[in-house]
Amino acid sequence: MFNAFGKLYTWFLPHRSRAPRNTLDGNALSAAFSEKKFDFARFEQVLGHHPKNWNLFLESLLHRSYLQYLGPQVKSNERLEFLGDSILNFLVAEYLYRLYPSMEEGDLTKVRSRLVNRKSLAQRAKDLRLSDFLLLSSSALQSVEGGSDSILADAFEAIIGALYIDGGLPPARNFVTRSLLSDSSILNSALTDDNYKSALLEYSQARSLGVPRYAILREDGPDHDRRFTIEVFLGAESLGTGTGKSKKDAEQAAAAQALEHINSHHSITTEPRE
Repeated sequence: MFNAFGKLYTWFLPHRSRAPRNTLDGNALSAAFSEKKFDFARFEQVLGHHPKNWNLFLESLLHRSYLQYLGPQVKSNERLEFLGDSILNFLVAEYLYRLYPSMEEGDLTKVRSRLVNRKSLAQRAKDLRLSDFLLLSSSALQSVEGGSDSILADAFEAIIGALYIDGGLPPARNFVTRSLLSDSSILNSALTDDNYKSALLEYSQARSLGVPRYAILREDGPDHDRRFTIEVFLGAESLGTGTGKSKKDAEQAAAAQALEHINSHHSITTEPRE
């Protein structure tokens, strides 16, 4: 992975100062951000960086849902997101490699994946209040306000891509360190296995209680913003319920509640299977 990134870095280094300024329609974009009353000074504080090419950063904040209001030359933040995703993975891998010299490769991979997953990045974006700066359609804005993680996580990665092109690795590394890696609670959470379904299954199998059964109680919301509520059973006993934007998330939440119930009651009443 390092060699591949090294080649990418070598290619971009001579090109970043020549980042194409015509990838955005300056007039249309300026007007859109002017109408939004974009706070350039506050965004610079969020970045911890003084942009050389502001177009890059405006592009990083431009969701594809807003393209319908702009000219045909305008591009969304998807390409920057693609680049930022790779850089983020590299920076987090580098950080963990140096911080935990005795940790095995498989464990390093697990911790990195927890740090850079969509839910984690969306929370970092919320902490930075990135939604204040994004250009979104009204429906996309409703999705963000309704708890959708993807738009915020994508913007977080796109900003990292813009930082890298504009200033190389140092500003990108500084942003990732400040917003993600310097918080000990975030790192400690990533070091903890939060696969509650696996933990509940191990508990039940160790006591010959059978396999936990997950049942959908209800589905709410429109197709683009569904909410699932799921109940988990061991035998005939209900141990917990959970809600999430996917069945997987709801099952994890239900399993987490079940484990809390088990820990607080020290045992469950379900009879072991013969």
